[in-house]
Amino acid sequence: MVFIMINRRSSLLPYDNQDRRNVNQDGLTDFFRDIGATHAIDTLAFVCIGTDRSTGDALGPLTGSGLVAYGLPHVIGTMDFPCDAHNLHERIPQIEEHLQVIAIDACLGRHHTVGLYSIGATPLFPALSVGGRFPGVGNYSIAAIVNENGPKPYWTLQTTSLHTVMNMSQDIVQAVVQGLGILK
Repeated sequence: MVFIMINRRSSLLPYDNQDRRNVNQDGLTDFFRDIGATHAIDTLAFVCIGTDRSTGDALGPLTGSGLVAYGLPHVIGTMDFPCDAHNLHERIPQIEEHLQVIAIDACLGRHHTVGLYSIGATPLFPALSVGGRFPGVGNYSIAAIVNENGPKPYWTLQTTSLHTVMNMSQDIVQAVVQGLGILK
């Protein structure tokens, strides 16, 4: 599930009042260092949103699979078992209430922001680009800006470079590993 990181003048968009910033991989690693300074690894849950049926939207499941490979205990959304629009409402209640949730998803943005990560200590609202109205997910969130927004978000996602998505997914996994000090 993808959302758009373009500021619109509608008062209905949940991102208008959020404190988010765009960072590169180094900023992403620092983001996880800050989270790790506040929360133990075993109190973190990663909700990696997306589907393997769209190259642009595969970032979540690819990231989830990468996190599982490093032995992280609480990961929802992998290539084997994606967390997408069809099952999000079932998967989110499975998260234990005491866990701090980090939501991860792909998003569309402006040309100059492609390849960056929009981060915040705020929830992520999946599927905004396609008119979805899902509740916010997470105490923290990362939206990887995988492509430029256009008039046809579904088409844009289908034609997004898999190479870009895979590299950004690997960057997120490495930022988690380095930022939280995970050894394999």
